[in-house]
Amino acid sequence: MRSHPAPGEMIRTWWQRLAPLPGGRWLFSRFMGWRAPYTGSMGAIVCELGPGYALVQLPDRRRVRNHLDSLHAVALLNLAEFATGLAVLVGLPPDVRGIVTGLSITYHKKARGRITAECRCTIPPVTADQEYEVQAALTDPAGDVVARATARWRLGPRPRAQ
Repeated sequence: MRSHPAPGEMIRTWWQRLAPLPGGRWLFSRFMGWRAPYTGSMGAIVCELGPGYALVQLPDRRRVRNHLDSLHAVALLNLAEFATGLAVLVGLPPDVRGIVTGLSITYHKKARGRITAECRCTIPPVTADQEYEVQAALTDPAGDVVARATARWRLGPRPRAQ
């Protein structure tokens, strides 16, 4: 017997309950920010979510800017990790666990305006521990790619409770 449901199950359940409601995506995003306070401090909004897919936007606000008057590099990396994490976790079956073991990002231009992070991935069958990499593209309001990020995940079967 498992004491806690898989994170993906919880995320899927709350998305399905809240997203269709007026203001539901904002409320879901605040809920996720409560579950992951550091990520929540950015104020990102989850716009679309499904197994292997996430689209998350980060409003351009002073709290996420740097001294060059553009979005801070770490805020962009956090946004990418949030998008890849949602896409992977929502796509995992309940008997599989995953944890990020690495993040990398390449910056292409200064990020200004509302930045959108999009992650599409196909979750592989998991019967034993394995590494899995997913990418996110971060774009500005003009559709220009400002950064590309890769998250490396360790996937494996969840231990069975005794």
